[in-house]
Parts: sequence; structure tokens; C-alpha cells
Amino acid sequence: MSNTTYIGYDFKVEPLQPATEILIAELGYAGFESFVENNSGVTAYIQKEDWNKNILDDIHILNSNEFKITYEFNEIEQTNWNAEWEKNFKPIVVDDLVTVRAPFHDKPNTKYDLIIEPKMSFGTGHHETTHMMIQHILKNDFKGKSVLDMGCGTGVLAILAEKVGATKLDAVDIDNWCYVNSLENVERNQCENISVHEGDVSFLQNQKYDCIIANINRNILLQDIPAYAKSLNKSGKLFLSGFYEDDLELITQKCLENNLIFEDKTLKNRWMAAQFKIE
Repeated sequence: MSNTTYIGYDFKVEPLQPATEILIAELGYAGFESFVENNSGVTAYIQKEDWNKNILDDIHILNSNEFKITYEFNEIEQTNWNAEWEKNFKPIVVDDLVTVRAPFHDKPNTKYDLIIEPKMSFGTGHHETTHMMIQHILKNDFKGKSVLDMGCGTGVLAILAEKVGATKLDAVDIDNWCYVNSLENVERNQCENISVHEGDVSFLQNQKYDCIIANINRNILLQDIPAYAKSLNKSGKLFLSGFYEDDLELITQKCLENNLIFEDKTLKNRWMAAQFKIE
């Protein structure tokens, strides 16, 4: 893979919440693809080829009187990313059952130990959406199930799904860096049932799954829910996150239009995860 150059923006945010979540969401829509939250704000990354000097013009929260947000930016070679995330990445524990950690962290005592080297990919469990999706996987029966992880990022959700019993899994991401990173993490966790693919919803042709996981963003979810519905087996379940509490009504309506019935939801710092079942 070619050595892509990224532009890194270091945002200082006061007060941190909910401004950081809003900022990340707006940056995501603008094309930023990776975020590392810290005690003073967030560092956001965008590929240099996708960047322009006016990239922040549509980031409305920067003009808000409610928050003080300052930033600096510079070019970062992908090869320097390890040092960037090692400074910030600490293990997380979800419901005393799952630990998400880097290879250099000590082995935990939790039931599930996920070793993730995130690099430029989204999905360490630190973000609310990933954390909630982990919780939904833990609450549901994945034993013997076929699973699609769409927008897999680091592959962390597919890896957990296999560890809790799923037997046939596809992990798909449109970003080449995420694709390569997921391959690495699948091997690192000694998973045997996960196939990693580079692509988007067009990957779905005639495949059928018992469970589909999609932690992306509201607009992509609204666009792709019909394809997810067609790809679910009878009584199959759809797990969605990457959107705000205010967007749940829109997401639910689109699901209803595609014979998907609301089952459950989780809320964390205005971010939402929701669970649906095909009729």
C-alpha cells in the first residue's frame, strides 16, 4: 500500500462535552476519517488528497458562542501514526466482560480480550458508538450466526462477534487503510471465521446474514438500510450506530419502511445505538 500523507488537526475544546461529539460528527461529514479524543479535545485526520484550505468552512460549531474551540494542523506521515495513538490509546473495559487493548498493554482478566492496533482506523471502543455496539453484541445471541460488519474500521466488532460464537463473518470497509488494518487485527486475534473485504454496500449481492452490524453515520445508514433489510435472513437482526439521539426517529422510520421492527436502543453522551429485527 502506498504511504498516504494525512493532515492532522489538533482541536482544543472548552467545555469538552457535548462540543467534542458535535465537532467529530461535523468533521466526519466533511471528510475527516479518524479521530483520537484526549483530555483537551480531539485530534482529527484527513487524507491530504481530500483536504483543501477551506475544509473547515462548513464546521458550524467552530462559530458557536457556546464553546471555545482553537486548533492547529500539520502534515503527518502514516508511518508516524503509531507514535500518535500510543500517546493516547489506553485499554477500555466494557461491562467487565470485554477489554479492548493494544498489543503493548498487559493481558486483562476479562472474559473477552480484543487486541486492536488501530493506526488510522476508527474503532478502539473509546468512542461511544463502538462502546455501545460492543454492549449490544454482548446482550444478544451470536452463537452459530452469520454476521456482516459493514464499515468495519479496525474490525473490532467482527472480532468480538466471532469470540461470542458467530461462525461466518464478513467485515467490509470502503477505506483501504481500514481494510488492511482489519486484516491485521483479525490475524492478531487469531480469528478463523472472518473474511475482510474492501468495498461498500455494493458488496451485498445475494448474501444473507443472521446479523448485520453497521456503525457508520446517519446519511450512509439511511441510504443503505434497504440493502441491509434485503440481506437479512428471517428473524435476522440489524444493529446500527453512528448517529445522534435526535436522528433515531429518522432511522426508525426508514427501518419500518423496510419491514424492520425496533427492538432496543442504547444512549451514551447523545450518541445512539439501536437494534432492529426483520419481520
